[in-house]
Amino acid sequence: MKQQPGTFGVVIRDRQTGAVWKAGNTTATTWTASTIKLAIATDLLERHRQGAITLDGTDRANLDKALISSDNDAATALWNRYDGAGMLGRFQQKFGMRTLSVVPGYDTFWRNLRCSADDLQALMGYVLEKLDPADRAYLTKTLRNVASSQRWGVWAAGSALNPGNKDGWAQKPVNGRTVWVTHTVGFAGAGERYVVAAMYEQGASGTLGKGAHAVSDAVATYFGAPVPAKITTP
Repeated sequence: MKQQPGTFGVVIRDRQTGAVWKAGNTTATTWTASTIKLAIATDLLERHRQGAITLDGTDRANLDKALISSDNDAATALWNRYDGAGMLGRFQQKFGMRTLSVVPGYDTFWRNLRCSADDLQALMGYVLEKLDPADRAYLTKTLRNVASSQRWGVWAAGSALNPGNKDGWAQKPVNGRTVWVTHTVGFAGAGERYVVAAMYEQGASGTLGKGAHAVSDAVATYFGAPVPAKITTP
């Protein structure tokens, strides 16, 4: 995968054996795009269970929209209502997203954050290993039922492994030019055995399709699924 133009990193952790497989640069940070919606959902579910906030029907609907169809307005509504800026410290310290930060020169907002593939792997690991079982069950079920626009990335592990994912894709400014970022975070295997995260900040010639296929093919290769991966792109 190092031959891909731009910055690419993929990390897969076997929660059963502890083995970790990495390719590319998994510590490089770039715009999170919509993958950060998983962190927002995790934080809100945990705070609700602790009694710090009370998620109502509208909030629950927005959680579904943000995760299933990657609805930006839904994510913004939750961010604004529940002190989004105050979530960052928990993302970093509690969820293990150590290198998460605000993109320099931008306001503190969910669309203006950057992180690494290692950060996304840590987040997914927190969901699977430390979140309350009922909240974990909601998230795993929801991520397994994402809209067709997100059926790529971790999805390429193959239906037999019952994967779930939250993808992120956007055109963002990097070093004075606009590039595509295409990321995926999720799980695959019985009992959500494998944690998967991949981030790809493309070069100047990148496209949404190229990026989605690149991260999908990396996942498919690891799991022995067909390459090019059979996916649905946004």
